[in-house]
Amino acid sequence: MNLAHNKIHCLVIPFPTQGHINPMLQFSKRLQHKGIEITLVPTIHIFNKSMQELTSSITIEPISDGYDDVNGLFCAKSIETYLESYQKVGSQDIIQLIEKLKNKGNPINCVIYDSFMPWILDVAKMFGLVSCVFFTMSCAVENIFYHIQLKELKLPVEGHQVLLPGLPPLVPSDLPSFVNDLGSYPPFLKMLVDQFSNIQEADWILCNTIYELEKHEVDWITKRLSLRTIGPTIPSMYVDKRLENDNSYGLSMYKPKTDVCMKWLSDCDDGSVVYVSFGSMAELKEEQMKEIACGLKKSNHNFLWVDIRESEKPKIPKDFLENITKEKGLVVTWCPQLDVLAHKAIGCFMTHCGWNSTLEALSLAVPMVAIPIWTDQCTNAKYVMDIWEMGIKAQANEKGVVKQEVVEHCIKEVMEGERGKEIRKNATKWREVTKKAMDEGGSSDRNINEFIAKLVNVS
Repeated sequence: MNLAHNKIHCLVIPFPTQGHINPMLQFSKRLQHKGIEITLVPTIHIFNKSMQELTSSITIEPISDGYDDVNGLFCAKSIETYLESYQKVGSQDIIQLIEKLKNKGNPINCVIYDSFMPWILDVAKMFGLVSCVFFTMSCAVENIFYHIQLKELKLPVEGHQVLLPGLPPLVPSDLPSFVNDLGSYPPFLKMLVDQFSNIQEADWILCNTIYELEKHEVDWITKRLSLRTIGPTIPSMYVDKRLENDNSYGLSMYKPKTDVCMKWLSDCDDGSVVYVSFGSMAELKEEQMKEIACGLKKSNHNFLWVDIRESEKPKIPKDFLENITKEKGLVVTWCPQLDVLAHKAIGCFMTHCGWNSTLEALSLAVPMVAIPIWTDQCTNAKYVMDIWEMGIKAQANEKGVVKQEVVEHCIKEVMEGERGKEIRKNATKWREVTKKAMDEGGSSDRNINEFIAKLVNVS
């Protein structure tokens, strides 16, 4: 698209966690590649911790959330306290930033903001700017919270089946944890429902998913909201390869053990390794860590287990760390996940089913063993097993613990069983779907072009 005569400048404001920043950063790279100028707006704490060495030509302008010297989201008295602080302090900083850029002769045309922060819409409207909500979770999950906001899904959920328009038949355990376990994190549930508090007033709604992946869900919500799919937002070199040298997100809150992991994988046979990761935020209980460790041992497959922070190590049996890892596995704090998933040695991905990890596995054709922990992961796991048939969900017992026998069974079923063969066929199919969506003329590419064209017309 030729934007030479229409300089468009977008302010992109993500929620300050890695799982929200990376998708919006990747989308920003796509827009920039198509001629849009981008200013990315992280919090000062996030910028100081992990973005000062970001290798990107995207301009970064950090703002305050009131917790510049600490990680506010995790250090604040409560999530409500943090959100109030970010809205109060952040809104003033955004206003000042918009005015500063205008005075420099580089005005903003559009504000793209994370759906977790609906108050930013008011700032955009104050300046008469195009407003664009960005959903970082699946369309299915967003539909569930939208049904709650519309009061079409009443809480607490009753009965053994949940039947909602725009969604397949679900059981309560398929719902996001904040919905199924109503008292678990009330502030988070409120935040997720409040995403829709003023959404009808937004000019655009973009969702980090793929139309072909969630056709029914997208079709239902687009009859009510002007939603467009623009995913998967992962580095281009792992999908369509249209953005040269775009081979990493560029942001990592932790230092990956890249050389150690890739060297170890290179010594393993093709398809022989179980990659185990539960993300940067989840904390598994000691009993669950032990069951996973024993299940990995019993499966007799090689494994690479990451996200084992120092605080988590005491939860794993000592003999497992000292003996088993020497023979069959590697345990590290962090790894370059995309590089690992793309490696020929990986046979399956034992995952919490965070949405970014799920999209990465789909895009790189990696079968999954799903062990969801909280938030949207239970819904994602349902889709992984029953809708996309890309893996198996490990069933937890009445205490919410996945026992070692179940872990062992699921690994063997995916790595060795007949079901695993079908899963790998489906994995190949979905990889092609994701590539096609982002490639020239694909569903996501068309939606991105439509978004840009409208911006040009408005300007």
